[in-house]
Order: sequence, then C-alpha cells, then structure tokens
Amino acid sequence: MKLPFKKVLGATALLLFAGILILTAVYLKSVADYQNAVRETAFSDIDISDIPDGIYVGEYDVNFVYARVQVTVQNGVITGIDILEHKNGRGEPAEIITERIIAEQKIEVDTVSGATNSSIVIKKAVENALLGGK
Repeated sequence: MKLPFKKVLGATALLLFAGILILTAVYLKSVADYQNAVRETAFSDIDISDIPDGIYVGEYDVNFVYARVQVTVQNGVITGIDILEHKNGRGEPAEIITERIIAEQKIEVDTVSGATNSSIVIKKAVENALLGGK
C-alpha cells in the first residue's frame, strides 16, 4: 500500500516542525540557565594583601561565557592579570576589566558597559585564582 505524496510530505513537515520546536526549547533553557548563573554569581571580600606572592590560575564558566586567567601577586599587590582564555559572545571589550582590577587592587570594580556578563566572568575567574592562593 502506497501512501499519498501529500500525506508523506505533511507528516515530514510536522516532524520537522516538532524537531525545531524541541531544539528551540532546549536552546532557550540553556540561555535562561546562563543568565541565572551570571545573575547569581557572588563575590567574596578578599584582602589581596593576605595573598602570598605567586602566580595563580583561576577560571569560571557559565556556559556561554568562560574565562581562564593567570594572576601575579607580589608583596600583597596584584601586579598582573593575563587572560589565558576567554570564550564569549561579544564580550571581548570586557578584557579591559583586568586593568581596573590592577589599578584599584580589588575585584569588585565596575563592569564594562555592553560586556557586563563577560566582565563578571573575568572578575570571578580572578577571584577563583586568588582564592587558590589563600
């Protein structure tokens, strides 16, 4: 028994539409989880002068944005922050946040406008690096 072409085409279109709906729902759930992870990112109050001299590596990942940094501490002062890896959407301008952290000697500096999520992820990676030094 042969099915009419229109029924096969209709069933195929229906399956394709259902597949697209499922993929869209999965993607939107991932985006919502990412936004929640960024929003819920909390920072500790770290006294940098308590961190021993050394080079520390830290990372932070919220799915769509990831950063891995290397932080150099000398005499209780952050002297350098190198971004080893930064996966982002349009957040490359956020990388200037490392200069702010060094200048102010604290992690809680203002985020970069237009790159807020990347700024938060980079700051958290720096904090994670420093917490490894405590």
